[in-house]
Amino acid sequence: MALTKEKTVATVSTFGANEKDTGNTKVQVALLTERIKQLTEHCKQFKKDKSASRSLLILVGQRRKLLKYLQRKDLETYRSLIKELGLRK
Repeated sequence: MALTKEKTVATVSTFGANEKDTGNTKVQVALLTERIKQLTEHCKQFKKDKSASRSLLILVGQRRKLLKYLQRKDLETYRSLIKELGLRK
């Protein structure tokens, strides 16, 4: 259930400086968000899949840590990323 190569490349090119900018915090948060959306839909369909539910919680925790880091380092980038991804309404 990993992201497709096309989806990953599109996300990296949208949020990164170039196609190879996968280490950027914005790119990492965007990729985690896409993966979380996929897993959320999977968990809605298969309610008893506990390993997917656990994986979803782990990914949400990773994204929370990265967002906390971004908020601490660059508040304006954090705010624009939250708005662009549609998080924290």
